Amino acid sequence: MKILLFISFVLSTLSLRAQTINDPKERAKDIGASHTNSAIDRQINNGFNKVEEGIGGLFKKKKKGTKEEKPKQEEPNSVEGGTQVDKGDPSASSTNAPKTPSFKSYSKFDFVSGEKVIAMDDFSTTEIGDFPATWNTNSSGEIVKLEGREGRWLKMEKECVLFPEYIKTLPDNFTLEFELACNDDFSFYSSPISMVMASLPVPSKDFVMWKMYGQGQKNGIQVSFHPQDAGGNSGSSEFNLFKGGESQMQNSVSSRQFHTKTGGLAKVSVWRQKSRLRVYLNEEKIWDLPKAFDPEVKYNSVLFSRGGSHQASDQYLVKNIRLAVGAPDTRNKLITEGKFVTSGILFDVNSEKIKPESFGVLKSVATVLSENPTVKIRITGHTDNDGEDAANLNLSKKRSESVKTVLSSEFGIASDRIETDGKGESQPVDSNGSSIGKANNRRVEFLKL
Repeated sequence: MKILLFISFVLSTLSLRAQTINDPKERAKDIGASHTNSAIDRQINNGFNKVEEGIGGLFKKKKKGTKEEKPKQEEPNSVEGGTQVDKGDPSASSTNAPKTPSFKSYSKFDFVSGEKVIAMDDFSTTEIGDFPATWNTNSSGEIVKLEGREGRWLKMEKECVLFPEYIKTLPDNFTLEFELACNDDFSFYSSPISMVMASLPVPSKDFVMWKMYGQGQKNGIQVSFHPQDAGGNSGSSEFNLFKGGESQMQNSVSSRQFHTKTGGLAKVSVWRQKSRLRVYLNEEKIWDLPKAFDPEVKYNSVLFSRGGSHQASDQYLVKNIRLAVGAPDTRNKLITEGKFVTSGILFDVNSEKIKPESFGVLKSVATVLSENPTVKIRITGHTDNDGEDAANLNLSKKRSESVKTVLSSEFGIASDRIETDGKGESQPVDSNGSSIGKANNRRVEFLKL
């Protein structure tokens, strides 16, 4: 009798839950609504699986002499700068901490950063707890630090649209990069975070209405990320193309690259080549849309948004926004012009260790060298002016050596074809008075000998 009552209770609960989710009044105001309803069947199926497991458990007898184990309670996260942060170094012992990726994991990563950085925001000039002065919003946000992770992050925990006003153009060829994080307090019913590339009037005061302007001003591409799918075993991403205020095309995919169970941290890389859009989460290419951008539309703005949520404590955070322009042609520049310069080879702070997301750039150089086996090169490292002159000179030399080592060990380029050098901060190509200028000065040059 108890078993029958248990089954009846669980089934009625699931039925009520499904009805509640599909009630328009309860759905999220933002793209989270479609996210919820597109996977509702999977959620209900998972519920039935749990019911079956629960029924099976009723018939299992506990072995004599054993005690029922109580679930371990996790330590509450510490708080810094008014936000919930990870306790301790996430690379140490946390099972949810993201593992350090290797170059091998990026073997299919073909992303190559644009030639010149035109917008860069690491929030270094904004006080902790403040909202950045160069951004606008219809809600709120604040700069925080995360324990165990470098840099400053812009936190979003409420329904909002955030608008970096310093981005005023999105040319035919550009790359946009940023780091994305979330805390552990996410469920399937939380709203996703969206990145929008839109056409807005200049100056734009009504940026939150980007889908509702007059004819010719209702165009944009919305790409969303969510750290929990219906089954809880993966994250997901959606895209939606708007033209004239109407959705023209949309789809969704699953990805474990941005997922609460794998650290809740990902590098997002966006690459436009005229009408084509590629979007990467870490090393995984999740979207490759050949007709995403309308050639007649002048895209000029980037927006970040999130909708309402069933979870009161879930938080998204972004940092290190980097917009660069140009379509790098490694072969032509290195072989024909004799010199290829890139700021897309990234290193750990004050270190010669190369970040794996630099794989695409290094691969393009290695391909050119493999196709031209008689060509020899000199690699020269450059830094910005932060720190002592001597230390920067030494660091630039070590970084050029690291690039040589990777080209030899990972791509099979003979080491006797490569010379290395470093100039430190002595040859800037931009002003060191801004984060944009410093990003352009931190570069690696490949010179044909």
